[in-house]
Amino acid sequence: MKRSDFFYQLPKELIAQIPVEPRDASRLLVLNKKTGSVGHRHFYDIVDYLEPGDCLVLNDSRVLPARLYGTQEGTGARVEFLLLTPRGNDIWEVLAGPGKKARPGATFVFGGGLLKAEVLEVVEDGNRLVQFSYNGNFYEILDQIGKMPLPHYITEELKDNERYQNVYAHEVGSAAAPTAGLHFTPELLEKIKNKGVQVAFVTLHVGLGTFRPVKVDNIQEHKMHSEHYALHPDAAEAIRAAKAAGKRVIAVGTTSCRTLESVASANGGKIQACEGWTDIFIYPGYEFKVLDGLITNFHLPESTLIMLVSAFAGYEHTMNAYHVAVEEKYRFFSFGDAMLVV
Repeated sequence: MKRSDFFYQLPKELIAQIPVEPRDASRLLVLNKKTGSVGHRHFYDIVDYLEPGDCLVLNDSRVLPARLYGTQEGTGARVEFLLLTPRGNDIWEVLAGPGKKARPGATFVFGGGLLKAEVLEVVEDGNRLVQFSYNGNFYEILDQIGKMPLPHYITEELKDNERYQNVYAHEVGSAAAPTAGLHFTPELLEKIKNKGVQVAFVTLHVGLGTFRPVKVDNIQEHKMHSEHYALHPDAAEAIRAAKAAGKRVIAVGTTSCRTLESVASANGGKIQACEGWTDIFIYPGYEFKVLDGLITNFHLPESTLIMLVSAFAGYEHTMNAYHVAVEEKYRFFSFGDAMLVV
């Protein structure tokens, strides 16, 4: 298939700039993947579509306040770092701008000296490996001086950093939020559990590659970014139990989906506790090994994410649902409305 097959027209005013309040008041488009029929509800109605014994899988990764603004030592030139991946021993891979300031050996100061950094080398894609030095706890310092790495299409300032975190997020490490989970409240999760639905957590730390555009016409030539995931023993057991009972496994977000399918692919179709790195690329023609349902937001045209949804729901059904969502003025992208595919 071609990249252009996944294009759709989106009026700029439908790109959500701020989250709705309360979280579960967002709209919910319900897509039947067998018939292609579309229904319109609110997210708090999600409980009506879940059955006792189903397993709902959420990504508990927490977003780092990974955007740092500082100055170069000696020149005072302003610089911006975006933390991407920890490499151990306080070394991080970062996106630096302007790049010409961040040559190997250059040093920078952030937060009035709370954090210092030296560029070690330039790596693939022009990213930098940087050695940080500080007194105290690195993540506590980040909470003090870092900014949330909101996607480029959100231009409004975020007043509360927690609104770009899921209420159940606690494993720190993402450079962007797994946004399908932003619609859940503690009360809604409790209602879901009380219905007899198993809630299981996986961890996939979202990298900025999730926003990397597909640049090749033939989508099979696209190279996916790699992200770290973990499936814990209790979650693996809950998923196996649901499958054994003939119940459904429903992933919250493309990241949870990619984790489950990566685990199954690496273990001969079996779900077992493990961790590692995945660069799985799911597009139409992919045969799902675990997934029975998907909760997701509306994604950018020609993105790997809309390709994943098309693989699960069917290409024609997915693109039709997106056209309906535009006509019905749903809110799109990270702070937008949700879609349930079952």
